[in-house]
Amino acid sequence: MGRFLQIAGLVAGLIGLVLQFAITIPASMAAGRGLLGSIVFYFSFFTILTNVAAVLVHASLVSPAGYAWLPAFAGKRMRAGVAVAMTLVLIVYATVLARLWAPEGLFFVCDVLLHYVAPLIFVLWWLIASADGSTRWRDISRWMIYPLAYLAYVLIRVHSPAKCPTRSST
Repeated sequence: MGRFLQIAGLVAGLIGLVLQFAITIPASMAAGRGLLGSIVFYFSFFTILTNVAAVLVHASLVSPAGYAWLPAFAGKRMRAGVAVAMTLVLIVYATVLARLWAPEGLFFVCDVLLHYVAPLIFVLWWLIASADGSTRWRDISRWMIYPLAYLAYVLIRVHSPAKCPTRSST
């Protein structure tokens, strides 16, 4: 079951990320960003960054070659940290962010894959096949560095008039 969930998570994450990239970049450029700005915009979301990490964890463990070129993502602590971050993706999106917009078409497909399917698969995989009992509650403080750093980034960005085009300059 663990191997199946790993492959399913890898496939769901890759499809969601590639599809989201393919539709976000043109939409972002149509909204006035350049190519580089659109790529930076794509990678500025916690969901995208966390799903990339989950895909890298799965890729590092699916084959020996993956482990050879992604050893940092194969570690027990990394897997547990990504499981925590993926849980946050699911919970925060389902309880707060999902109400803020109603995606349609391919955006809906990406939304479901990246906010629900990939996080559920990753956490289920981690609980069934990867959690080995060596993690402790005190490890949570280490795992929360990434989400809290991202939160700080968002708060700084939101409160920066130069970075937020919808804020009044007065």
